[in-house]
Amino acid sequence: MLEREEYVEQAYFFRTLGERLPKNMPLQELLRQTREELLASTNLPHAIDFLRTELEHAGVFGTAMARLGHYFTPFQTYVIQEAENERGRFDMRIALEILHAEAEYRTKGVTPQGLFLFHFEVLSRNRLRYDKGLAAIAGDPMYDENWREWIRFVRHQIGFIDLADLLYMRSEYAAKRRTAQRREVPETEKPVLFGEKEGKIAFSNRGKEPLYLFAALQRHLGYPAVPRPKMKDDSVELLPLVLRRLERIEARLKIMEEEQRGGLDITKFYGEQPKFRPLADQE
Repeated sequence: MLEREEYVEQAYFFRTLGERLPKNMPLQELLRQTREELLASTNLPHAIDFLRTELEHAGVFGTAMARLGHYFTPFQTYVIQEAENERGRFDMRIALEILHAEAEYRTKGVTPQGLFLFHFEVLSRNRLRYDKGLAAIAGDPMYDENWREWIRFVRHQIGFIDLADLLYMRSEYAAKRRTAQRREVPETEKPVLFGEKEGKIAFSNRGKEPLYLFAALQRHLGYPAVPRPKMKDDSVELLPLVLRRLERIEARLKIMEEEQRGGLDITKFYGEQPKFRPLADQE
């Protein structure tokens, strides 16, 4: 885990980069400009220098993030690489918004439960690959060995067992119910990873859409929400188009009115005609 100031600068870096991308500036120039705005006491400016060098030589910087595994997490690298994938539909601006939200959450008392649910919702909403995505999640330094073992288990069982059931089985709520039924705790009991409230919410959402589970956890426990793609606002382009069409309709109506009155003069639509001299004058 990095110091808090590193995540503060990461959040600013990803947010600023995402805001300046639509300005059609070269990404190398954006990296250079943003680097000057960051604190020199952090390691992020040095990481950006390495990203810019890789971008100039390879055209991508996801590979550079993979080589900086001591600074960027595997999930951050995976998100950027998916955005750089030409065959995918994952937009780079959404990827930067996700990384900004994640870094901002790490500055506000991050928990393994909230971070895992945030990462999993990113995979679900953006239709990213669960196999590689969960493998990247398991490599985050936030998780201990119990968490990594459970994430690897989820990686193999997702698609066969609902996430709500997987979450419920490793919650304090399920452990209390099992203890009440057996009146004793078996030695093979798996470690509890989620609290009682998470277990109740998961139990209430069994068999439902996973997005309903994420929304309920965000409402009741304040877990961070995943940025969603913004709908394109066509109203800015629509108004000038409507005005041009109204002008054309108005011109056609005037022509029809003049034609009905019998006073349509088509000569005004002629262009300037060339002046010809008589053949005798030309000789």
